[in-house]
Amino acid sequence: MDQTFEKRKKVIYDFICDDLYVPMKKKEIAILLQIPKEQRGELTEVLDALEAEGKVFVSKKGKYTKGQAKRMSGVFQANARGFGFVLQEGETGDVFISEENTNGAFDGDRVEFVITKETDGRDSHEGKRKEGKVVGILSHGTTKVVGLYEKYKNFGFVRPDNQRVLNDVYIPAGKEKGAITGHKVVVELTSYGGEDMKPEGRVVEIIGHINDPGTDIMSIVKGYDLPVEFPERVLNQAERVGQKVSEADMAGRMDLRDWQMVTIDGEDAKDLDDAVSLTKEGDNYRLGVHIADVTNYVQEKSALDREALNRGTSVYLADRVIPMLPHKLSNGICSLNAGENRLALSCIMTINGKGEIIDHVIAETVIRVEERMSYTSVAKILEEQAGKESPKTESEKYRDLVPMFLLMAELSGKLRDKRRKRGSIDFDFPETKMILDENGKPINIKPYDRNAATKIIEDFMLMANETVAEEYYWRELPFLYRTHEQPDEEKIKKLSTFINNFGFHIHVGNSEVKPKEVQKLLGQVEGTPQEALISRLALRSMRQARYTPENTGHFGLAAKYYTHFTSPIRRYPDLQIHRIIKENIRGKLDGDRIAHYEKILPEVALQSSMRERRADEAERETVKLKKTEYMQDHIGDIFEGVISGLTKWGAYVELHNTIEGLVHVTNMRDDHYDYIEGQYEMVGEHTRNVYRLGQQAKVRVLGADRLQRTIDFEFVTVQNQADILRDVL
Repeated sequence: MDQTFEKRKKVIYDFICDDLYVPMKKKEIAILLQIPKEQRGELTEVLDALEAEGKVFVSKKGKYTKGQAKRMSGVFQANARGFGFVLQEGETGDVFISEENTNGAFDGDRVEFVITKETDGRDSHEGKRKEGKVVGILSHGTTKVVGLYEKYKNFGFVRPDNQRVLNDVYIPAGKEKGAITGHKVVVELTSYGGEDMKPEGRVVEIIGHINDPGTDIMSIVKGYDLPVEFPERVLNQAERVGQKVSEADMAGRMDLRDWQMVTIDGEDAKDLDDAVSLTKEGDNYRLGVHIADVTNYVQEKSALDREALNRGTSVYLADRVIPMLPHKLSNGICSLNAGENRLALSCIMTINGKGEIIDHVIAETVIRVEERMSYTSVAKILEEQAGKESPKTESEKYRDLVPMFLLMAELSGKLRDKRRKRGSIDFDFPETKMILDENGKPINIKPYDRNAATKIIEDFMLMANETVAEEYYWRELPFLYRTHEQPDEEKIKKLSTFINNFGFHIHVGNSEVKPKEVQKLLGQVEGTPQEALISRLALRSMRQARYTPENTGHFGLAAKYYTHFTSPIRRYPDLQIHRIIKENIRGKLDGDRIAHYEKILPEVALQSSMRERRADEAERETVKLKKTEYMQDHIGDIFEGVISGLTKWGAYVELHNTIEGLVHVTNMRDDHYDYIEGQYEMVGEHTRNVYRLGQQAKVRVLGADRLQRTIDFEFVTVQNQADILRDVL
């Protein structure tokens, strides 16, 4: 069928391209080519397809002429295996670019491209992409490359860390800046190469030798262009900020210094930007979420503000934090340190016994935190109070605060239950906790457990974020929301088809799925052999959350209104909306200021979303690096895990300690395995042995490459167990 259609397209296209052809209408083409009336619908399909591909053009009078492929622009994203994709602004899908059609484009380049193959409805349903060809490079997105320098006779090469940069960079003699083999360097590109030429560059910075402590992380920092040092004018501005809250600062604010309140954070946290208070009057709770008033010290358009917007977020790497604001502020006057007067923006909510907010107030306040608590300590108190631990040492230490912590646990349960009932989705995949020695070498890697205290703070912050978002939505004022769109329709359809094989069902109505349906599915599979598999597939069908000036709701939380209000020390969107809230409270949000915010917020939203992506990627890379380094000491060891991904080149296995590695098909030596995409399986041709997504597996560590940040496993099977044992012994 497809072959026939393509042949017809070629015949018609050749006819229109003929030198003797004159522009004519569809009916005229049909008559001239002697196409019977009953087949003219097929002619329409062929002409429509040619038009969509830009091969033919239709005039206003309906006449067909030879067309030129429509040129479009977008950002090229390279893949380590040579091909790439073009991401178009305003389009959800991307365009596949084969290796021979990249035309020398680098990762991040803004390119001009044409479509070479359109998807029809059938292809689209099968998840196939449009295909295209890069025809021009408008601007280069990559100007610097970080990598490993290797010296030859009178020149050198740099092997890029970023696997999306596909070629080594040639460094001519005299352009190496004294670098020697083994140095990690930053290279400025002077030429992007061509068909038979490698890109060329000059070394502008030597980060350090690959074996020096800290060089590996700093290479990632430089690779993602993360700003480490603050400009002098920013530091000077931070220095001028007072270290005490003055009487003038406190004037006109609600005074909450006699309220019992605490901060609850990780043991090593220094930037404490949220405090909580809780009392109960009759059946109603009064929950206070008190957030550091950072905008009091970071004025709009100041050097501090511009730097914070540029950074967008604090970045938490394995061995360091790159803060959004200088430590003078983030760990000083803005941090809600116990026993100190601090300025805050408080969201004080009255919540009934059903977990519903019946009243709230958002106010500028002055607070004094009573105690700096840790998650571990609060969780221990709750366990002691439940009779799970004895003696009650932690409860004795914080005797006066215990009733409030018990009340917090009680309210947290109600809020969580209410969220669950409306359909909020909780993917409880473990995060990674790393223990490093003084040289940054990983000595232990394990899952980071969410305990009762982390859940309490999570529940209270979610409540405050929703409350603030809802108020400002109905005020119809310019605002920044945290939005999470509906899952990808095609992915949900594929998920629905797949889970039917296991007797599970997800209702998809009017081409969209409700959060409650995803939550219900996760509840159904809990405790079943398919839990890991289906949870992962459901997660992969989700889109990324982002910042937008329009409120479109948050799918994952099943929330109509959501924002980020609770972390202005480490996230710029929070800082931005604090400014709007305070101007509104003070009655200064007039027409000019509204117009100002309407103008700047789209750019702030885009910048914040992009910086968040960059930070996430850098954080993931440092985690991968340290995991690889850790596994170098475990070559030959056997671990248990679960198959977390399947591709035609092998199976990814995630160990119980969150480390993931690849069993390459070449290391599956008991058979030739074929990847069955629709079933998420690899099947042996002869043995019919099956490896499935979510399946428990035992693996042996074959190798770990720090440069590539890859870990290689092999499956431990009954057949190869004896060989492995012999190798070990």
